[in-house]
Amino acid sequence: MNHDTSNDAGKSRSPTIVDVAKRANVAIGTVSRYLNGFPIRRANREQIEEAIQALHFKRNAAAVAMKTDVTHVVGLLAPSFDEFHGAMLEHLSRALRRDGRALLIYCHGGDTRLMEESLDYFSTQRIDALVMSGVDRLFDRVDQLINDGVPLVLYDNDLAGLKADRVFVNNREASMHAVRHLLDIGHRRVGIVSGELVDSAANERYLGYCDALGERGIAVDPRYVAPGHWSILGGNDATRHLMSLPEPPTAIFCANYVMALGALRCFKDSKIRVPENVSLISFDDPPLFGLYEPSITVVAQPIHGVAQTIADVLERRLRTARETPFSTTSLRCDVILRGSTRPV
Repeated sequence: MNHDTSNDAGKSRSPTIVDVAKRANVAIGTVSRYLNGFPIRRANREQIEEAIQALHFKRNAAAVAMKTDVTHVVGLLAPSFDEFHGAMLEHLSRALRRDGRALLIYCHGGDTRLMEESLDYFSTQRIDALVMSGVDRLFDRVDQLINDGVPLVLYDNDLAGLKADRVFVNNREASMHAVRHLLDIGHRRVGIVSGELVDSAANERYLGYCDALGERGIAVDPRYVAPGHWSILGGNDATRHLMSLPEPPTAIFCANYVMALGALRCFKDSKIRVPENVSLISFDDPPLFGLYEPSITVVAQPIHGVAQTIADVLERRLRTARETPFSTTSLRCDVILRGSTRPV
């Protein structure tokens, strides 16, 4: 008797979005996108519609209304958990916790499929806001989230044209100061290992490099501009290329610390001494650079300040000012002089 009652109860249970996803053999996020009117592949749409009809699924109006509720959860979409983004995660999580909010994290590793899945995931978790480093390929999807009422804060890399708050560092000015230091101590052949110039951060750091040279009347020599693709291997290859030139640079500016690690690997393999044979400056200041011998001259980002500013922006946006104008904050970086640079 008890067994039969249990079965009857199970049969009377209303089907859920999970049941639809299982029958259609698609992700829950895909069903959520379909129900919210987002574009999905035709094959998925047909499978979902068949599952909805077969299960007699009816969308719960109360569940739809829940999208407007406050969950006190903020999504963070990060490309990796390297020294910079890992520190950002730690500081931002602590700052949001003080405001009574939790951080929901998704790392995409540069994989387009994971980027799209992450936004599906965030949409099903009813996050109050999204914090992310901009990725051009996600523009339309992120724009849809914003239109659905999810506030966005961009850090590190911009996505021009989105209605969002922005918290960045003064990439261009800080890079100009770093390269200016190299020029002040007599270097004239200064190379740059750059990131992907389609990224706003990489482009601004490159423009700062150009600004410093332009101040001294030195033309930018394209031979001394080498793409490092934001990676250790890329930094290694770019540095090897620069140092193999007939007139190699006497100083190199790396647009992030990962590429600077690649440069250091190249120097070690080629028995090039820093700073005796070449001076080096890195954008970013991971702890190991202070321990390296010689310690590395850097542009230090105020990661704690960036995280706290993001938390403050979210507090204003979520509590009192959803309709206020969007803000852009630029925080100052410091150039920390150490042992990896010396006069030519």
